[in-house]
Amino acid sequence: MDAAAPPRPHDQHHANRWIILAFLGLAQLMVVLDATIVNVALPSAQRSLGFSIVDEQWLITAYSLAFGSVLFFGGRLSDVIGRKTTLQIGLLGFALASALGGASTSFGMLVVARAIQGTFGAILAPASLALLTTTFTNPDERGKAFSIYGSIAGAGAAVGLLLGGVLTQYLDWRWTLYVNLFFAGIAIVGTQMLLVRERGIATSGLDIPSTLLISGGLFGIVYGLSHAANVAASAQATGASVTLAAAFSNATTIACIVVGVALVALFVLRQARTERPMLPLAVVTDRARGGSFLAIFVAACSMFAVFLFLTFYLQNVLHYLPMKTGLSFLPMVFALVIASVTSQVVLLPRVGPRPLVPVGMAFGAVGMFLFTHITVAGDYATQVLPALLMAGVGMGMIFATSMNTATARVRPEFAGATSATVNVVQQVGGSLGTALLSTVAASATLAVLPASARVSVGLRGPPAVQHAVSVATVHGYKVGFTWAMAMFAAGAVATFLVLPSGRPQQSPSDQGHERELVAV
Repeated sequence: MDAAAPPRPHDQHHANRWIILAFLGLAQLMVVLDATIVNVALPSAQRSLGFSIVDEQWLITAYSLAFGSVLFFGGRLSDVIGRKTTLQIGLLGFALASALGGASTSFGMLVVARAIQGTFGAILAPASLALLTTTFTNPDERGKAFSIYGSIAGAGAAVGLLLGGVLTQYLDWRWTLYVNLFFAGIAIVGTQMLLVRERGIATSGLDIPSTLLISGGLFGIVYGLSHAANVAASAQATGASVTLAAAFSNATTIACIVVGVALVALFVLRQARTERPMLPLAVVTDRARGGSFLAIFVAACSMFAVFLFLTFYLQNVLHYLPMKTGLSFLPMVFALVIASVTSQVVLLPRVGPRPLVPVGMAFGAVGMFLFTHITVAGDYATQVLPALLMAGVGMGMIFATSMNTATARVRPEFAGATSATVNVVQQVGGSLGTALLSTVAASATLAVLPASARVSVGLRGPPAVQHAVSVATVHGYKVGFTWAMAMFAAGAVATFLVLPSGRPQQSPSDQGHERELVAV
C-alpha cells in the first residue's frame, strides 16, 4: 500500500496558514517545554510538599511514561475524528491537568497531574504536527514553516529551563504549571477561530487491537527505561554503588522492556497483514523517512546530556540561581533558530537531507566533546558557551530537516499516524538517553567518590567533603558527555548511510504540490 500521495490542491487552511502556524507552534512549545520547565522547580516543590530526592524522579517519569505510551493513539485519533477536534481536546485536557498540578497539596496529587498532562500532550502533539503537514504543501513555504516548527521543538526544552527559572525564582514553583493555562487558552481561541472542523479522513477506525498493542508496547519500553534511570538515581542519592549493568539487569527493567518490544513486534506483524493498517509499513521503511526517524531518535537520546547534566552543573557546581541557569541556555536557542532557518530555507531545497543531518550530528558531537572539558571552577565563556553554540547549530540542522523530511509525501489520512511516529521516536530516544546517560554518570561519579563522602551526595556538608562531591560529580558529567559524543558520532555515520542522496524537487505529475527525493 502506497502511503505517499499529493495533498489536496485547495487546502481550506491555506489563506490563514502563517497565523495558524503561530498557534500550532504555541501548542508545540507548551508540550516540549513542559518536559523541562518543572525540572528547575523540583527543589522548591520538594520543600513545599515534603517528598524525597528519589521520589522527584517520578514527576519526570509520570509525564514521559504517559506521553510515550499514548502518542500513537493520539496520532490515530486525529486521523479518525478530525485534527481540530483532537487538538482542542488535547489543549483543554492539558490545561486542566496543569491547573490540578499547580493546586497540588500532596506528592501523589502532583504525580497524577503530571501523568494526565502527558496523556493529553500525546493527544495534541501529533494533531499539531499533522495540521502543519497538511496546511503547508508548497515546497518553499513548507521549508520555512518547518524551520520555525523545528526550532520550537529543539529550543523548547531550553525555553522551559529559562521560563521555569524565572517563575520559580520570582513567583512560585506552582506557576511552572499554571503558566500552561495561558498558553492553552490562547491556542484554543486561535484554533477555534482559524481552523476548519473537518471530519476524520482515515479509511478505517481506531483498530482497538493495534492500538492496545502499540500503546502497551510503548508503555513497557518507556517504563523499563525509566525504571533503570530510577534505579541509578536511587543508588546515587543514597551513596550506593551503581553500574550500567546493574541498572539494566534489574528484573523489572528487563521484563518491561522485553514485553514492550514483543508487543511492538506484534503490532508490526499486524500492520503488515491487515488490509487497512493504522500505519502502513511503507511510511517507516521509506529511506528518507526511516533515516529521519533515526536522526530524531539519536538526537533526542544524545541531547539529554545537555539539558540534564548542564542544568545540574550550573546550579549545583557553579551555584547559579534558577533564572541565571535558564539565561545561560539562550545562546544555544539563538544558534538553533539560525541553523534551523538556514538549513530549511537555503540548504535543504538545494542539497536534500543527506548532507544536512550527518553534518548536524557532527556539530553535536563536537559540542559534546567541548563539554567534556568542564571543571569544578568552570568559566561559562570558555567552557560552556562554545559547546552550547555547537550543540545549538547541530540541533537546528537535525530536528527541522528530519521533521520536514519524515512528514513529506504522506497521504493526508496517515498524517496523524506519521506525526505520532515522529513524536514516538523522539520520546523513546529521550527515555533511553535518560536511563543510559544518567546511569553512566552516576556510576562514574560514585566510582571516584571517597567512601567517606558518599553520604554527602545531594546534602550539605563540610567544605572539603562538598569539594570532593563536586569533583566526582563533574567527572560523572564528563563521562556522560563522552557517551553522548559517541552517540552523535554514530548517528552521523548511520544517517549518512541510510538517508538517500537526493534533493527535494517538484514533479510535473504532482501538480506542483508533492515533494519528491530525486536521486542526483
